Amino acid sequence: MNSFADRAELRALAERLAADAGAIALAGRRNENQISGQPGGHIDGDTKSSVTDVVTEFDRAAEAHIVGELRRLRPDDAIIGEEGTDDDGTSGYAWFLDPIDGTTNFIYDQPAWACSIGVALHGEMQAGAVFIPPLNEMFTAALDAGATRDGQPISASTQTDLSLALVGTGFGFRAETRRQQASFLTELITQVRDIRRLGSAAVDLCMVACGRLDAYYELHLNSWDAAAGDLIARESGAITSDFTGSRARPEQMLAAAPGLHQALLSAIRSI
Repeated sequence: MNSFADRAELRALAERLAADAGAIALAGRRNENQISGQPGGHIDGDTKSSVTDVVTEFDRAAEAHIVGELRRLRPDDAIIGEEGTDDDGTSGYAWFLDPIDGTTNFIYDQPAWACSIGVALHGEMQAGAVFIPPLNEMFTAALDAGATRDGQPISASTQTDLSLALVGTGFGFRAETRRQQASFLTELITQVRDIRRLGSAAVDLCMVACGRLDAYYELHLNSWDAAAGDLIARESGAITSDFTGSRARPEQMLAAAPGLHQALLSAIRSI
């Protein structure tokens, strides 16, 4: 296992790369606004898994910057990126990149999108950063070193009553996946204060980490969606797991304030 100092160095690098890539994407978004002559100018892109799953030139440019820096600074590390980067490594370290998590929000100039970067060693997350450019907020964490927002320590909600919990969730891009997720939602919404759908798993997990959400759950994420956010939530004191209570995984992600996790887990299991 690497040392505390090693993890601090990884955290600093993840933060720098997330800030740089986020700035690239934000500059592109603002330039499109100027070209269109109005805020919220629509950005076109290519489709991926469905007609609503879009990738823009700015996703690719932001990922290319991160990948270029990692290949220069840490050439032996593996890199797994949302926009197609899949480099094998020999060091045991693996970087998980989501240059714009919440691309639909980005396209529509909604503020809930982020650049997410996490790094694992032999499968154990060591450090991560999630930068939300429209809010100019940087969330980071390192294993056993706590989580911060803009350098200040953060902690999860103290809520213990599930009926008063504000819960975040998300939906996939495929119709059959959404149908399953919507059915799940209709059962859970009667047991909590309310539901929020922000449109970015990385942002959702950071909102749990700083107490802006009491909990968050989602099905069918990808590894890069939650790599950094899961660590940030855990280091803030939130509990993360899958829907059985075992280790969180992209297919089933649950993050909750410590006083809510068991109640929410029980509610989910009953659906």
